[in-house]
Amino acid sequence: MEELFSGGSRNRKLGHFSALVKIVNVDGKMSSAEETILKRFARKLDIDDVQYTEIVKNPQKYPTFPTNSKEIRLKQLHDMLCIIYADHSIDAEEAAFLNRYAIILGFPEEEANRIIARSIEIFSGHLDYYDYEYLLNREK
Repeated sequence: MEELFSGGSRNRKLGHFSALVKIVNVDGKMSSAEETILKRFARKLDIDDVQYTEIVKNPQKYPTFPTNSKEIRLKQLHDMLCIIYADHSIDAEEAAFLNRYAIILGFPEEEANRIIARSIEIFSGHLDYYDYEYLLNREK
């Protein structure tokens, strides 16, 4: 995860983590599964306990910053999807937040909509056989 935020981008790490917290708050109270995942991401992003508590209490304090790297944007979306699917489902509010987040990260709106729709299919398990076969046999 550190390669996502090289170049001394502490604010980018805090902004990304605050976005993860915001998505947890979209559908109400944080579940224990969501909290476990958030704490794991906090460790990966070098966010200490004091910062963790501060961000959980007030995630609006830290803005999300766009990046020119598509790979970083996709990794950040993947992090977000891991949080969303902690409860094994996505609701309309979470999907709308995810679309907005993709645009904030720097994806053009049309591409964001396409990537999010496809990501939801993948994470929800709504793949047809050919997509499943492709993902299964694809080189890592």
